[in-house]
Amino acid sequence: MESTVHKIRKLYPEMGRAEKKIADYILENSRNITDCSVTELAKICGCGDATVVRFSRRLGFYGFQALKIGIAGELGSTSAISSEIKRTDSCFEIFKKRIADISVSLKSTEGVLDEAALENAAKLIMNARRIAVFGLGNSAAIAMDAAHKFLRLGLDAQSCTDNHMQAIIASHLDRQSVAIGISHSGSSKDIVEALKLSKIGNAATICVSNHAASPIVEASDIALFTKSEETKHSILGMSS
Repeated sequence: MESTVHKIRKLYPEMGRAEKKIADYILENSRNITDCSVTELAKICGCGDATVVRFSRRLGFYGFQALKIGIAGELGSTSAISSEIKRTDSCFEIFKKRIADISVSLKSTEGVLDEAALENAAKLIMNARRIAVFGLGNSAAIAMDAAHKFLRLGLDAQSCTDNHMQAIIASHLDRQSVAIGISHSGSSKDIVEALKLSKIGNAATICVSNHAASPIVEASDIALFTKSEETKHSILGMSS
């Protein structure tokens, strides 16, 4: 797959003056770009927010947030290699590698998580009469953990990790409800379908995913992005 940096260099000759300033900054500061908002990058490069969004779309991303996720993923790939657990590793070495993985995931997620989206999601959840959290496979444990934490806050929440039950629960949600879909790939058909069913009753929909360009984002009112690299021995959801 063609890297984002390679795309920038390939398309550089076709870019206007403002876009070239953005390209130059990203090429020179790729490890810091995930900490920038659209407005901050626009100010640094002396252009408007719309130019940054247009630049992102030129590279094949739907917006700057998706561009940051792409860059963060490419930067994270090298750390994933070094943290792979080996058969010869001691228990403590395995422990240290898992801690390192989690630290990298949290830092990378900080760079791609939109502050406004997080605040809006929190308000919806806190004001909801009912909360349903959907997750399958590795994401099931995360869904159960999220629902448990909501319950401890005094919220009416339930997790559902069965695809048939998800459809039933989703079809009974209303405008006072919030449906949360968790999918690392963002492509789980059952989770996407559950969010779509939730929308029929006018429930608010929130997704948590590692991929911006995915079906679950299209089915959600609010998208919260994570950045966690998959390794042979890791459970993606646990890092996310």
